[in-house]
Amino acid sequence: MTKTIFAGFGGQGVLMMGYSYAHAAMNEGYEVTYLPSYGAEVRGGTANCTVAVSDDEIASPIASEPDYLVVMNNPSLYMFQNRITLGGVIFLNSSIIEARPTRKDLEICEIPAGEIATELGNPRVQNIVVMGAYVKKTGRISPDAYLKSLKKIMGEKKKSIMDVNRKAFTAGYELLS
Repeated sequence: MTKTIFAGFGGQGVLMMGYSYAHAAMNEGYEVTYLPSYGAEVRGGTANCTVAVSDDEIASPIASEPDYLVVMNNPSLYMFQNRITLGGVIFLNSSIIEARPTRKDLEICEIPAGEIATELGNPRVQNIVVMGAYVKKTGRISPDAYLKSLKKIMGEKKKSIMDVNRKAFTAGYELLS
């Protein structure tokens, strides 16, 4: 079983990150839990979610020691870095997060999501850039499964939105070797 916490400000697409990952994992036949949490103000407030993915039934959706942490802002890094398991991996949006984890027992994947999204012409796809890197590094689901789930979740919105999301995902995916 793997557990991941996705965290940031409301409006950064953090809950979408977790939901789309959970949806894709479920479609690939895994047992999945998705547990969102957000402040009352939503946009601009804190937001995070926990996703557990397993081959077997999941007893608890709570991630007391997640394997992965995906953070989109400084406060989320400070809040969650000490909860991740020994040797875990942190994905951080290095375009926004100035701090670095104080722990030395973690692997850090710095993703310049803001710069990449801006180059693609849409700063709002930073979360999808990070998801590309996350899907590649974790290897739990296929890129196709993630993109199919994202398309289904977003519905039949403008084709251009899915095109930029696909480009953002691919850029993040190719960022990690």
